[in-house]
Amino acid sequence: MSFYATAEHEKERLQYFASPEGRDDLYQYNQKERRTVLEVLEDFPSVQMPFEWLVQMVPPLKTRAFSISSSPSAHPNQVHLTVSIVSWITPFKRKRHGLCSSWLAGLDPFESKGVYIPAWIRRGALPPPPPSLPLILIGPGTGCAPFRAFVEERALQNVTVSTSPVVFFFGCRNQENDFLYKNFWLSHAQDYGVLSKEKGGGFFVAFSRDQPQKVYVQHKMKEERKRIWSLLSAGAAIYIAGSSIKMPADVTSTLEEIVSEASGISKESAARWLRQLEKAGRFYIEAWS
Repeated sequence: MSFYATAEHEKERLQYFASPEGRDDLYQYNQKERRTVLEVLEDFPSVQMPFEWLVQMVPPLKTRAFSISSSPSAHPNQVHLTVSIVSWITPFKRKRHGLCSSWLAGLDPFESKGVYIPAWIRRGALPPPPPSLPLILIGPGTGCAPFRAFVEERALQNVTVSTSPVVFFFGCRNQENDFLYKNFWLSHAQDYGVLSKEKGGGFFVAFSRDQPQKVYVQHKMKEERKRIWSLLSAGAAIYIAGSSIKMPADVTSTLEEIVSEASGISKESAARWLRQLEKAGRFYIEAWS
């Protein structure tokens, strides 16, 4: 860009950004602030770059991956997604919105000509469980997406075959604003539904901001430690889905505590035991940033 800058002070600034000495300042200015190409050009108005060069400089959009939140048996020829609209404030107090999530949220589902969404389907990290496998599901926030599909599928299986218990630990900030698929979960947690006590299952919710003391899924797991250990002793599989920032590590640590306490072994031995579960196909994690 400095080659096409006609203002000397802009040329010098761009050359500084491109130098080893300016690397940290470039990170603060560009990457950390998530500036767009248009914003950079606005900051350096003397840059007169040919369009073909601009196109070559702009990187292609990255594909986005979302967990499918619907059962193909319950919704043939449909794919349901659970997408959180991303927004954040930059260090310089600029409000940013996720490109793909905002675009999806802005689509008109009643458009008469239909809406074209480029998409693909690939195998994820959470294999569909057989109906005979007891399940311990942990999915706060949009981590509930794949488990909605699991519960829908098992509800259909429940009509024709005997199914094993399913417990689901869900978490969100507020009951009124963030309780995704509230009616869906509650309906399956009663009247002999997949998550009902009558079926040996359970549905446990942690609302982290509805009380002075924050409550997360791992707190609910500790409250249900006996149930978790009973299911693990019966051959249950653990499925974890959600944010990759802290949740998987915190949940895994809680599982180690539960196993350690119930079996009378050290936490290090409990960690090794969980790794053996993973090798045996009974411990899965799907996390995203």
